[in-house]
Amino acid sequence: MVHEIIRKYQPQMAQATGPFLMLGAAILFTLLNFLIKLLSPEYTVWHIVFYRCFGGMVLLSLLMGRHGQNPFKGDNISLLMIRGFVGSVAFCCLVTAIKILPLSTAVVIFYSYPAFAALFAFILYRETLGMGELGSIFSVIAGVAILFDFHLAGGVLGQSMAVISAALAGLTVTLIRSLRLHNGPAVIYLYFCAMGALITLPMFIQSPGISLTMRDFFLITGIILTSIFAQIIMNQGFFHCRGWEGGVFMSSEVIFTAVAGIIFLHDPAPWRFWVGGIIIMGSGVMLARLKKNTAQPPSPVQDSAFSEKT
Repeated sequence: MVHEIIRKYQPQMAQATGPFLMLGAAILFTLLNFLIKLLSPEYTVWHIVFYRCFGGMVLLSLLMGRHGQNPFKGDNISLLMIRGFVGSVAFCCLVTAIKILPLSTAVVIFYSYPAFAALFAFILYRETLGMGELGSIFSVIAGVAILFDFHLAGGVLGQSMAVISAALAGLTVTLIRSLRLHNGPAVIYLYFCAMGALITLPMFIQSPGISLTMRDFFLITGIILTSIFAQIIMNQGFFHCRGWEGGVFMSSEVIFTAVAGIIFLHDPAPWRFWVGGIIIMGSGVMLARLKKNTAQPPSPVQDSAFSEKT
C-alpha cells in the first residue's frame, strides 16, 4: 500500500525536491546572516571571514580527501584562485555591510547581483542583452536608488559595501561559467574557502587575542556549519531544478532575512525598504526568466555549479 502510494506520487515528489531544498538552503543562509549580525562587535570582518573560510576549508579538505585524494585537484587552477579571491572580497564587503546596515537592507541590496552578472556576461562572453534584460538592470538600479533615499547619506560605507559585494558576486557567478565544465561545485567552493582564509590571515594574526566566550564559540561554530550545510543543500537542489529556477527560489532568502531582521533585530522598515526591495527582487526574477528563455538547458552536473553563493 505504502509502496503504491510512493510510486503514484513519485513524479510530484521529484518535482518538489528542488524547490524544497532551495527553500531550506535560503533559510540556512538567512540563519548565517543572522548569526553574523549577532556576533560581538569586537569581532571584525577579518575574524568572521577567516573563521568561516578556514573552518570550511578544513572540513571540506577532510571530507574530500578522506580516501587519500588531493582535494585541491582541479582544472584551471589560476581561474579557480581568481574566482576564490573575488568571491572572498565580495563576502568581506557583504559582512561589512551586514555589520553597519540593518540586516534586511544589506541583504536586499546584495540580491541585486543578478543584474551585475548579466553585465559581466556581456563584457566577458559578449552575451547579447535585449530590451527586457536592460530594463530589468535599470529597474534594479532604480530599486537600489530608492533604498538609498536617492542619495548617499547616512550609512555611505555600508551602502557602498553592499553594492560592491553585489557587483563582485555577479562577477563570481560569471566566472563560474568557465569553471563548471571541468570542476565540481565542491572544488570551486573549496578554493573560495582557501582564498578567503589566505587573504584574511594577515589581519587575523594582528589581533587574534579576542576572549572567546561560550556564546561566541557557538555563534562561530554555527556560522561555519550553516554556511557549509547551506552550500551542500543548495548544490543538491540544483540537481533537481534549472539554474534560473534555483536562483528564483533562493531569492526567498531576502524575504526570510527581512522578516527576521524586522522581528528580532527591530530593523527599520519604511516605505523605501518595501518599494525598493520589491523592485529589486521583481527585476531579479524577471531577469532570470528572460535568461532562461535564451539559454540552452545545461546538464545537471553543469547546472549545479551555478549554486556557488558568495
